[in-house]
Amino acid sequence: MLRRQFLIAAALFPASAKAALVATPRQTEGPFYPTSLPLDADNDLLQVAGRTERAKGTVAHLFGRILNREERPVAGARVEIWQCDAEGRYHHPADRRGPADPNFQGFGYAVTHDDGVYRFRTIRPVPYPGRTPHIHVAVLSPGRPRFVTQMYVAGEPGNERDGIYRSIRDPEARARVTVPLDPAPEIEPGSLRGQFDIVIDA
Repeated sequence: MLRRQFLIAAALFPASAKAALVATPRQTEGPFYPTSLPLDADNDLLQVAGRTERAKGTVAHLFGRILNREERPVAGARVEIWQCDAEGRYHHPADRRGPADPNFQGFGYAVTHDDGVYRFRTIRPVPYPGRTPHIHVAVLSPGRPRFVTQMYVAGEPGNERDGIYRSIRDPEARARVTVPLDPAPEIEPGSLRGQFDIVIDA
């Protein structure tokens, strides 16, 4: 009898079957997506073409994979990020708090290969009035609608006061957008690194 029950269970729930990954939650694009893309819009936001100085702020290497819910990589996806500078200012005409750091791109993009991997060199996000530190992310992939979310820094005290972050009720979904930033001297002295895998529910 026990063997029969085991065989029935094995047939219903094969050991090789994987549970679908929790999808990364969608988040608002916000008001500061660039009105026009910078001429220099590569994946290194710290060095603007034609300028000799590096952007202010703590260097952060952000990398990850674009996946579907079956954990298969999404190739050919354009991954865009945009964020404020080290003083909390965006390169956007609607941000009237003062000029943004001219040595910080503020926007960049990368395209995934067959492994679904992307990578950026940017700064650790900082807070500004009303918002905890975050990075905006958009994913444009073949045959799928544009996907927008935000990445948050694990352990930031402002996270629980941020209305957009708190709007994610499901703990697993919230964990999807909460990323530890750890020291990464092996990549660059004084820098941080974080892995943000994005799971698209499509």
